[in-house]
Amino acid sequence: MIRLYFVNDQPLVLEGLRSLLRCETDIELVGQTRNGQSCLAFLSDHTTDVILMDSILPDISGSELCAAVKALYPNTMVLGLSSLAERRYVSSMLHSGASGCLLKNADKEELLQAIHTVHAGKTYLSTGVAAAMLPAGPRNPHLTKREKEILLLIAEGYTNPEIAEKLFISATTVDSHRKNLLTKLKARNSAMLVKCAIDNQLLV
Repeated sequence: MIRLYFVNDQPLVLEGLRSLLRCETDIELVGQTRNGQSCLAFLSDHTTDVILMDSILPDISGSELCAAVKALYPNTMVLGLSSLAERRYVSSMLHSGASGCLLKNADKEELLQAIHTVHAGKTYLSTGVAAAMLPAGPRNPHLTKREKEILLLIAEGYTNPEIAEKLFISATTVDSHRKNLLTKLKARNSAMLVKCAIDNQLLV
């Protein structure tokens, strides 16, 4: 069962999210709030698996709240939610530790896919968000053929053991390549790695 929590200051959005997920047997809505302070207060007494968090809140920015949540509760996954497909919002959320970003015009199928993906510890960027993240000026870092293969699999959500099995190499080798990719693309985590890959058109 995925314990899900909403943070959004728009009542209509909250009601829409509740309606979309009401009949899902593997997702439990454990609570909701319209501001960051209430979210942190709730988390101090309750366990949540995934937080669907707006990028703009009345008392704190989504990225600031995301950073605070990840610092206190690193096992809680954050999925950013935005009405604007703008690079600055997405980049800010990913830099703060979000596992992905979703646009508010996403349909139910994409919403469920995003929730399940981040709950599994993988990264999710919706098509609309990915399109908004296309580069203003790519750095074109040099990657080896193997690094490109692994980068593509990371972007598709595969874990190190899964990548190792697909490429017939050890998980240690995959981890080494992943670390090299993080260094080359100047990324701090897998979500940022995927963002940088999109920025540099490395997944085309």
